[in-house]
Amino acid sequence: MSPFTAELIGTMILILLGDGVVAGVLLNKSKGQNAGWIVITVAWGLAVLIAAFSVGSYSGAHLNPALTIGLAAIGKFPWAQVPSYIAAQMIGAFLGAVLVYLAYLPHWKETNDADAKLGIFCTGPAIRSYGANVVTEVIATAMLVLGILALGANKMADGVGTISVGLLIVVLGMSLGGPTGYALNPARDLGPRIAHAVLPIPGKRDSDWAYSWVPIVGPVIGAVVGAFFYVTFFGA
Repeated sequence: MSPFTAELIGTMILILLGDGVVAGVLLNKSKGQNAGWIVITVAWGLAVLIAAFSVGSYSGAHLNPALTIGLAAIGKFPWAQVPSYIAAQMIGAFLGAVLVYLAYLPHWKETNDADAKLGIFCTGPAIRSYGANVVTEVIATAMLVLGILALGANKMADGVGTISVGLLIVVLGMSLGGPTGYALNPARDLGPRIAHAVLPIPGKRDSDWAYSWVPIVGPVIGAVVGAFFYVTFFGA
């Protein structure tokens, strides 16, 4: 499997399982309806874990343009491969969102809350304040990249490092997800947001393009900050 295909499939798995749990919690007549924030954060961590185990040996399982850019910024990934990785991640995220739509096909028309339908596909702020929302995403994504690099520097048995990253996603969601829904990942947000815009979802609202730049800019800045923080204080 090529790295491009691996990143595409891995990101598709990530969004299918990650957005899938949000759909299960929010859509009417789902057996998981109202399961709550803890279920969402744990399932997102497991989604990252499963996706990373699935394709990590083929591409390193970035699954996130911000992580790819952050690693390239400190010389841990070649810039020449960045565009193809990001393209694969975006396509995979879009396809994963389409699969979520199909998996819950009868439930969209049973749900009247258009905001909830949008929230299944992409993130949005609890309190809309663009500057503060960017800061939240910068801090959370910086911690993501710092955590990945720091965990990776430890000697662990095979597979334990990947499990640790899954746990990192869980704690980030529980600790820092409240203000913005912890996008952490431009592809995770933009790919499904595009899917929301083009899919024939009954009773949907607009795709909130006014906010869409926040989960792109914030995570990219945060990833670079986290990567350089690691190099500066933890060493190369």
